[in-house]
Amino acid sequence: MEFLLFGLGTSELIVIGLVILLLFGGAKLPSLMRGMGRGVREFKEGMNTPIEEQDKKEAEKNK
Repeated sequence: MEFLLFGLGTSELIVIGLVILLLFGGAKLPSLMRGMGRGVREFKEGMNTPIEEQDKKEAEKNK
């Protein structure tokens, strides 16, 4: 059974994961994934909140 994600099978995903591990190393991988998680969370938040609330949050961050 092949798991398809954007047309990629399991073996392709494993190879991509190994290449990422080789490029970034084991020590930086958790921080890289943490950053990706934050990005996804902010994107989802941005899709669900009105623009006025986003402007208020940005103003508070920039103070």
